[in-house]
Amino acid sequence: MLPLAPASRSRLSHALAFALALWPATTQAAEAPIPHLAALESWLDTRAPWPRRPDAPQIRLVTPSQAAALSGDTLHTGEMPRGYYDPESATIYLVRPWSPSDPQDVSVLLHELVHHRQAAVPHWRCAGAQELPAYRLQEAWLNDLGLKARVNWIALVLAAECAARDKHPD
Repeated sequence: MLPLAPASRSRLSHALAFALALWPATTQAAEAPIPHLAALESWLDTRAPWPRRPDAPQIRLVTPSQAAALSGDTLHTGEMPRGYYDPESATIYLVRPWSPSDPQDVSVLLHELVHHRQAAVPHWRCAGAQELPAYRLQEAWLNDLGLKARVNWIALVLAAECAARDKHPD
C-alpha cells in the first residue's frame, strides 16, 4: 500500500475508525498471522535497511468492501491491493480471504511490516518511493521459498515513481 501524506493519513485514520466501528461483525483482530510476526521480523532484520520498531503493529482482517474504502489514495497498478498499512494508527489491514498457510498471503503481511518499519523514517521523497523497496523485499522472501511474487513490475515502477507533483516539500 502507498503510505499517505500526513493530512490524508489523519483524515483516513478518522474515517477508518468510524467505518470499522460500524462493521464490528466483519472486522476482527487477526489472530492467525501473529505467529508469523517473529519469523518475518527476524527475516527483515537480516534484509531490510530499516530497523525493527519496538512497537508491534496492530493487525486487522478486513472484507474486500472495507478494503475498497481504504484504497482511495493507493498506487494504481490495476489490481486491488491485498494489504494496507496505516502509519497513523500503526495498523496493518489484511484483506480477506487471508490465510496464514498461503505463502503469497503471508508475503502481504511481510510487505506491510516493511511499511511499518519505513514509517519510522522521517522523510521520503514521496509516498510512492516506499513501495518498490517493500515489493523487492516481498519478492526476496518468496524467492527464498522457491516462489515468485505476483507483481506487475512495469505498472509498479510507473506508479511508484515520484512525479514533480508528488514530491514532499522540504
